[in-house]
Amino acid sequence: AELEPIVADLAALRDDVDKLLEIHMESTIPSGNESQSERQQSDSNTDSIFEFEPALEKSGSAAEPRTRSAEPPKTYPLGLVLKACPEIADYAVEGIGNWRDFMITAAQVRGYLGVSPSAYEDACHVMGQEIAAVVIACILQRAQHIDSAGGYLRVLTEKARAGEFSVGPMLMAALRANGVTAKMTG
Repeated sequence: AELEPIVADLAALRDDVDKLLEIHMESTIPSGNESQSERQQSDSNTDSIFEFEPALEKSGSAAEPRTRSAEPPKTYPLGLVLKACPEIADYAVEGIGNWRDFMITAAQVRGYLGVSPSAYEDACHVMGQEIAAVVIACILQRAQHIDSAGGYLRVLTEKARAGEFSVGPMLMAALRANGVTAKMTG
């Protein structure tokens, strides 16, 4: 019982380190592309979300302005996201224990939803990887009501680019649909 707060603090620290590592990797990834094909989720020795989305490795060209800051993007607690969108956990090989697991699973799920790599890459660049992954999880949660997941993601990406989209209301709607109430803090 005494160790529970320490374990929670260590888990939060690990998530922070994972986020910082992702940001660092984004700034140091070479422009080459190891493989044109997507790897299967059964490859459990993964070091990066980029292994699941090879097109993301190409980012970082000098002609492309970087809109993301060095600070980790603001997102919602992973536990809240998983309560809002529990179906994504069904696609995780070894469960979802941190944001890295969540983003890798979302990258895999985007293919199952019929979202093209270019649509997902654009969403990641505009929204950030964490938010794009949350959007994919929300789309999966409502997949039976969405005719074109890829088209829907592209519309949301364009709205985000124009500053007209926030994932918060989408996430809260998913929570309500699952009968969960959450208090927004900000």
